Amino acid sequence: MKVSIIGTGYVGLVSGVCFAELGHDVTCVDVLPEKVEKINNGISPIYEAELEEMLKRNLEAKRIRATLDLDCAVKDSELTFICVGTPSKEDGSTNLAYVESAAEGIRNALKEKDWHVVVVKSTVPPGTSEKVHEIIGERFGMGMNPEFLREGKAVEDFINPDRIVIGGNSKESIEKIKELYSSFDCPILETDLKTAEMIKYASNSLLATKISFANEVGNLCRKLGMDVYEVMKGVGMDRRLSPYFLNAGIGFGGSCFPKDVKSLIHTGKENGVEPKLLESVITINEGQPLKIVEMAKKVLGSLDGKDVAVLGLAFKPDSDDIREAPAIRIVEELVKLGATVHAYDPKAMENAKKVIKGEIEYCKSKEDALGKAEVAFLLTEWEEFKDEKLYEGKTVFDGRKVLNKKTSGNYYGICW
Repeated sequence: MKVSIIGTGYVGLVSGVCFAELGHDVTCVDVLPEKVEKINNGISPIYEAELEEMLKRNLEAKRIRATLDLDCAVKDSELTFICVGTPSKEDGSTNLAYVESAAEGIRNALKEKDWHVVVVKSTVPPGTSEKVHEIIGERFGMGMNPEFLREGKAVEDFINPDRIVIGGNSKESIEKIKELYSSFDCPILETDLKTAEMIKYASNSLLATKISFANEVGNLCRKLGMDVYEVMKGVGMDRRLSPYFLNAGIGFGGSCFPKDVKSLIHTGKENGVEPKLLESVITINEGQPLKIVEMAKKVLGSLDGKDVAVLGLAFKPDSDDIREAPAIRIVEELVKLGATVHAYDPKAMENAKKVIKGEIEYCKSKEDALGKAEVAFLLTEWEEFKDEKLYEGKTVFDGRKVLNKKTSGNYYGICW
């Protein structure tokens, strides 16, 4: 099938490359010439395991291309996916300006077409896809196909999904979208547009709730002298619960969980519902990162004048994404308290330089950072940080259970 993808951010590029890998003909659209040029040269603008290799393979096979020309891309396709950003506003609501702009561009491109299916893949509040349909025109098909991709494992998750959710305004729209996924062997849930939108929000909010729950229990375990990971191992063995997303630490970040939970809270309040549980999830998460700094202050007395190695800036391993990363707040607090920070991350340092306030040193390796410091903060669980020999003679504050040491000596875990 011929597919156009509007937006080459995380969701758009991964979706476009994976659709091409499945044999579809894909045109990706972006407004930034430098991104379009990179993609057409086989260079992924984002770091994601397997993505760049797959992009190059499909460029060679002429199954994917990038362009600035939205009009031509839409006209020459059967389905158009909207995969643009939906950032949070200050009040927690979702900024839909990019979605609306994409819809207007699609409407203009479809003036001479009789039938086309437009699919929202961006995460949007319930009711958004219906508004998009009003913009593009009632005679066209409308779909909502949420993504459930873990950063760092996105290609794997796209190719081997737990389920595919397809919302549509008509049977014809749903059937057209299902053709894209005809080779998949997994459950496919067909719904209306609003239900598909809510499924994405509810899924992310529940996963975020599990993390905040584990952190709250972990804070108590630390006080009582227990390892929360042993506790959650026992909890996760219950088949009703599963062990996933019960890892306590410095809190969740990234482009999805904080934004989506806040948006669902805002949607609830707009509709007269007080989402008290979800508000607590955010409150717990916002307070969690600085607990490791408080721990360090108690242990060391003061951080003023201390040389500190910070290992890990990305919000999770196997990603260069620093959006809402707990490490940002921790690093900025360390600088504020007078510490000299020597930071290293295998993939996220260039992105961190654009965001982190305060003067810190970005080091070329973990050994370089540790060699200049007496104290180490482990903030992302990259595999290369798990060698305990690296930290001999250091006071270590572990925010992600990177190491398996018990809480003794010069090692301190935030929740264990």
